[in-house]
Amino acid sequence: MIANADALLKPLTIKGLTIRNRVMSTSHAPGYGKDGKPQERYQLYHEEKAKGGIGLTMFGGSSSVAIDSPATPWAQISAADDSVIPFFQSFSDRIHRHGAKLMIQLTHMGRRTKWDTDNWFPTISSSPRREPASRAVPREMDEGDIARVVEDFASAARRCREGGLDGLEVSAAHGHLIDQFFSPSINHRTDQYGGSLENRMRFGAEVLSAIRKATGDDYVIGIRMSGDELLAEGLSHEECVTIAADYARRGLIDFVNIVGGQARDHIAHAISLPNMSFPVAPFLYLASAIKREVEVPVFHAQRVTDLATGARAVAEGHLDMVAMTRAHIADPHLVKKLIEGRADDIRQCVGAGYCIDRIYVGGDALCLQNAATGREATMPHVIPRADRSLKVVVVGGGPAGLEAARVCAERGHRVVLFEKERELGGQINIASKGTWREALSGIPRWLGAQVKKLGVDVRLGVEATEAAVQAETPDVVIVATGGRPNLDEVVGAAHVVPTWDVLTGKVEAAGSVLLYDATGQHHGASTAEFLAKKGCLVEIATQDRMVGEEIGTTNQPVHLRELYKLGVVMTPNTELAEVYPEGNRLVAVLRNTMTLAEEERLVDRVVVEYGTLTVDGVFRALRGGSVNDGVTDQHALVEGRPQPWAERVGVNGANGAGAGAASNGAAAGASTNAAATAEAHPGGYALYRVGDCVAGRNIHAALYDSLRLCKDI
Repeated sequence: MIANADALLKPLTIKGLTIRNRVMSTSHAPGYGKDGKPQERYQLYHEEKAKGGIGLTMFGGSSSVAIDSPATPWAQISAADDSVIPFFQSFSDRIHRHGAKLMIQLTHMGRRTKWDTDNWFPTISSSPRREPASRAVPREMDEGDIARVVEDFASAARRCREGGLDGLEVSAAHGHLIDQFFSPSINHRTDQYGGSLENRMRFGAEVLSAIRKATGDDYVIGIRMSGDELLAEGLSHEECVTIAADYARRGLIDFVNIVGGQARDHIAHAISLPNMSFPVAPFLYLASAIKREVEVPVFHAQRVTDLATGARAVAEGHLDMVAMTRAHIADPHLVKKLIEGRADDIRQCVGAGYCIDRIYVGGDALCLQNAATGREATMPHVIPRADRSLKVVVVGGGPAGLEAARVCAERGHRVVLFEKERELGGQINIASKGTWREALSGIPRWLGAQVKKLGVDVRLGVEATEAAVQAETPDVVIVATGGRPNLDEVVGAAHVVPTWDVLTGKVEAAGSVLLYDATGQHHGASTAEFLAKKGCLVEIATQDRMVGEEIGTTNQPVHLRELYKLGVVMTPNTELAEVYPEGNRLVAVLRNTMTLAEEERLVDRVVVEYGTLTVDGVFRALRGGSVNDGVTDQHALVEGRPQPWAERVGVNGANGAGAGAASNGAAAGASTNAAATAEAHPGGYALYRVGDCVAGRNIHAALYDSLRLCKDI
């Protein structure tokens, strides 16, 4: 039972708008926009939260109000013309039918964007100060620009009201245009819009006044702003309090949505979007301080990952609405589960930051541990029951195997899971030992609890041989035996150890260590931190342009910060050519990838990270007895159809279950090769493999493999 749960479930009324509870999702940009519009995928993503009981869901983080604030980067929403209104209307109807409320965030990005996209207009700002993140040098706005942008905000707000949205917030955080006027770190004007705080607040006040005039006194308008920019020359906490209190007193805003920090560069961005290295709710104190000074409701997000923290924040009066945005990406049904007394079933956000990291490399937001999020049109959050019950054997208790067992059990199948180790989790158990990455352990902990609750027969410490699997007389076998460290690419492999051995304690490294990272992911960087904290003198080398090149915006700066603090030497553009012994030490030959010049390191230990190779011995052993020769029909998988041999499973096999509607038409669209494979192996079991047993990838890929296969078994 969650303490103070009643505080979360109490309605909140703002003007005439009543929100059914105190839980919300803030505006963000999941990368689902299409042609500048919130089309079906975008709407389904938010509708799942509405189905799941959320009170208020906001969309359109950085929704542009003007054509010189491009919406194309990161697949954003454009509210710059009337063509968006019908999409707002259908979106509103979709959310309202489930009892939730819907709002949008409007903004002009100012200098925080690129000039060489969309309409190729120069960026604009309060002053011509270069922005570190976008590297844009903006044009200083004159009074004509200011008047135009104010009118753009008002017109966009009118479209929101005509579109049936319940309200809107204006972004004055994360270095957007209004914040660029607020902050003395950017605004160096000497006219009525610069200098004193009163002058720096003027542009924001004009925007809010115009929005109020365009939408009416009864429309809900808020602002998202920083409670402290945490920057020596930026907005102080006291100035932020003054802005919020003044705008509220003047009736310009009906709520204030507080964040901590700003996002002018990489480390500032990582701090403002705190990952698992931060404590829970690190900036709650800023929202609490502002709530003491304003008469309007206060909203707040930033790593509020669990309902207990959110409930306490509301119950103690720090907030009026608690935003659990990434928590809803992990589990959009968390409020419904709370109401139903199923809090233990909530899949809690672990703070991996995978969702956000993907956005900033041009991808779409996907949850590391929930493969259905963002795929609501094709992937279920609630697994439907199958028409018949089958016997399923899962080999391997890592994320892929656990998800396969969970989904199959939810389908109503009888599931046996073999795991040769004494605990579930697979490679996550290794990754979670990497200093601040311990929270990853929450992924197998939730999956393990779910499979046990669903009655899966979990057999720990039991290696699944061909005979052991066959003895279960399965209808379906899913092999998820994972991978092993790849040492095959190392010349002198006998003299190196993988990062796995360091993190698990199999090898106790001491003295000087060269760590070579060929993947650019978390593994190398976190192991280097781990070694340095053990007192080793560490150099991390990589063929990439920088350490952790594949790590995203919320995580890479934290890794780099820690590596610098620990004195780790970082050597990019370098490949490991060879390792050989010299006395009781090792020589590592490094080759510059640009010049091909070689140099040597004399060290006590060489640690390498080359990714994984498949462990698929039991899969190969089981192929001969399967109806499908271990083949997964890719077209059926992508199209959301059952595998083409589904109707053969359980008919001639040992369990003898009759074919049901679940397999109707399954073979109709199957590939010729798949059908021929099924003909060649009548009866028996269907055999599939998932996760790193197929190829080394990541946690999300492992879970997605299992969900999209098993949802149709």
